[in-house]
Amino acid sequence: MSELNVEVVQTSSLGDRSYLAHDGRVAIVVDPQRDIDRILALAGSIGVRITHVAETHLHNDYVSGGLALSRLTGATYLVAADDEVGFHRQPVTDGDEITVSTRMRLRVVATPGHTFHHLSYILDGDDGPAGVFTGGSLLFGTTGRTDLLGEQHAHALAEHQHASAHRLADLLPDGAQVWPTHGFGSFCSATQSDAPESTIGRERTANPALRLETGAFVAQTLAGLDAYPAYYAHMGARNSAGADLIDLSPVAVADPAELTARISAGEWVVDLRSRKAFAHRHLAGTLSFGLDGPMSTWLGWMAPRGAPITLLGNSRQQVADAQRELARIGIDRPATAAAGDPELWAGGDTTRLTDLTTATFADLAAARTGTPPHGLPAVDVLLDVRMNNEWRADHIDGAVHIPLPDLPHRLHDVPAGTVWVHCGSGYRAAAATSLLQRAGRRVVHLDDSYADAGDAGLPIVTGN
Repeated sequence: MSELNVEVVQTSSLGDRSYLAHDGRVAIVVDPQRDIDRILALAGSIGVRITHVAETHLHNDYVSGGLALSRLTGATYLVAADDEVGFHRQPVTDGDEITVSTRMRLRVVATPGHTFHHLSYILDGDDGPAGVFTGGSLLFGTTGRTDLLGEQHAHALAEHQHASAHRLADLLPDGAQVWPTHGFGSFCSATQSDAPESTIGRERTANPALRLETGAFVAQTLAGLDAYPAYYAHMGARNSAGADLIDLSPVAVADPAELTARISAGEWVVDLRSRKAFAHRHLAGTLSFGLDGPMSTWLGWMAPRGAPITLLGNSRQQVADAQRELARIGIDRPATAAAGDPELWAGGDTTRLTDLTTATFADLAAARTGTPPHGLPAVDVLLDVRMNNEWRADHIDGAVHIPLPDLPHRLHDVPAGTVWVHCGSGYRAAAATSLLQRAGRRVVHLDDSYADAGDAGLPIVTGN
């Protein structure tokens, strides 16, 4: 399909992709994120005019930029006819065909499963189907999760998801490309895949939805579901109402006195630097959510909805990047921000600075024998902040388990004493140790890969 081109716009922090498909003159955009300036810049660099914007479903993991993009460009906005929305759109339903240009057409296919009214869009050119935009239906090696509309619907939607995957496979040749929105780290995906691209043919051999019978697929899908971010509860309603353009202009700058006041008030003052920089030195009472990881997912999940958030970065650009990421999930305007370093934020008062003790799993193994290395404290409590499915797969014997999203309101459940904290790679443990440190606990951050725990000689319990 050389006359058609599909450009990928990745939002890796949320595990999603948007698409701009064009024929060299006009373009259609599928599932745009809220920061549509990226889409507009891409279309401008190619030299194409956006005539259509399409949503596969009302998203649960981000605020859509579809309405704002369609209004700004004058593009036709395609949204499922069965979805109740508070804005003007072109309602589309199964079997509809949309002529984008003389060389580019869309076929609308009902693919319920991720949601009840989910649609996929087959992209046709002069030589037939080039591929299909699958949203949260058929993903790379998996499908979209089926419990976002409530656990009571999860089983029925899983059955729909299985049927929808087979319908797409029946409609399309093996060489047709699969262009999903979710599945690259998004909690909207039932499981995760590392595949960078795929085709219908590949999915026939790799995807459980196409390999398993309905009952087995449903059982596997439901067994694999874990908790998803709390902010998802607000995204569907926001997208049903329709989101306007976002304001990404700089927020007010906080001076050291204001930072002190906000920290003293118990507000969320977030350090965006890497967790290693945070461990070396940080402003006491701040929380570690490094922008080098999935900051918006975990911060948006854990911070009280609507509570003021202050962003601290090593540069204005880092603060601006974080502001953009938070706007994607509906946290439109941070309360304040500051750029620089901890010494600047402390106003030269070094008593307001602190550090964080770090260790490896080898250190933990040694400390558990009663001989902590490098002057590390004894292990009174080992806290595992991974998710429930990770814990059930296997965990270190004797660990206490509190999933990271639960920790802000379960700090009282952490036993007394020095707390060593681990996750899967170190990112979530940094957030957890900073929360515990802010609460006055003595902590050690295990900044290490959990895959190395067994090799370090720590006893691993499986299957519980």
